[in-house]
Amino acid sequence: MEDTTTETNTIGEAAESVAQAGEAVVELSPMELLQAEVNKANEELTAAQTEAAKNKDGWLRSQAEFSNFRKRQETEMAILRQFATSGLIGKVLPVLDDFDRAMKNLPEALRGQTWTDGVGLIHRKLQLVLEGEQVKLIEAKLNDVFDPNLHEAVSHEDAPEGIVVDSGHVLEELQKGYKMGDRVLRPALVRVAK
Repeated sequence: MEDTTTETNTIGEAAESVAQAGEAVVELSPMELLQAEVNKANEELTAAQTEAAKNKDGWLRSQAEFSNFRKRQETEMAILRQFATSGLIGKVLPVLDDFDRAMKNLPEALRGQTWTDGVGLIHRKLQLVLEGEQVKLIEAKLNDVFDPNLHEAVSHEDAPEGIVVDSGHVLEELQKGYKMGDRVLRPALVRVAK
């Protein structure tokens, strides 16, 4: 009996709200009222689902933007670290050159002594530090094609007697060149054949 009273109250309330709106009072059956409530609930559900999809799309976009921002920041930091490292390495390269010249011009009488071997080990450690920082030697051998991106020509001259070198090719490397990744830290100084 309470269900009937509740339905009657709901019908009465619906009729009053329609009457207040200035419309003719139409009595709705309980089934029609139930269908109206279901339709209203479906509209609210559809609106809520649309809003949820919109919020989810915005959230996914924000996540993607943040992820892209983080990747950009990491890339910029890596470039900055490499740039800072390359400045220090540029200052160390003359020391490496001095070690190379010292080891190359070491008198035969001093070779094999423990202190010269120790200096050689220091030289090798310095090379390993540079290799650890991805510093690579720029090759410049006899008869290599001169590449202005990697080499710096000190002179253009004829090849000495007995040496066959094509024009525009390396005659001799005067100073080693180095690069870090794709960036040239210092080009190789070379003599180039005419």
